[in-house]
Amino acid sequence: MSTEDFTYEEVGATREQGHCPPGFHPLHVRTRIGEGEEVFRRASEAVLTWEVHRALGVGVDASAERAAAGVDVTVSVAGIVRAPCRVVWTVEETRRAGWAYGTLPGHPECGEEAFVVDRTGDGTVWLTVTAFSRPAKWYTRAAGPAARGVQHAYARRCGAVLRRLCAGIPEP
Repeated sequence: MSTEDFTYEEVGATREQGHCPPGFHPLHVRTRIGEGEEVFRRASEAVLTWEVHRALGVGVDASAERAAAGVDVTVSVAGIVRAPCRVVWTVEETRRAGWAYGTLPGHPECGEEAFVVDRTGDGTVWLTVTAFSRPAKWYTRAAGPAARGVQHAYARRCGAVLRRLCAGIPEP
């Protein structure tokens, strides 16, 4: 996959959890979703097929039904803010599933964000949203710390929505 269209250099850096390139603001939000294999499967599918994002009420225009490296995704909020991205990596393992996308020209931020579901050794299922970003548009620069607050709120809401999507699944 070519990295020339991305608006930042360290494409794929969210794979290394906790890594934040110099000049970017880090984000790390971890939410407990539930317990058990069925919860993990349901949560993984909801993340990999954009269902979590759509359930948040944001628009999702993706070039594929499922996250895969190279898939273009534009997230829109209230039809006003459009955020073009491209999936830079995915993971689908026995206890871990998710993906990350990086910003393309026109996105209000510059950086990368990952959404990963994992099932720990005790069976607990978690959603972890990690990102590194900095403002790319005048209005995100003007918003300053408030823009980062919105990002944190969005990440927390992703976890709450995913927990709700998995709520009907019996835990072991």
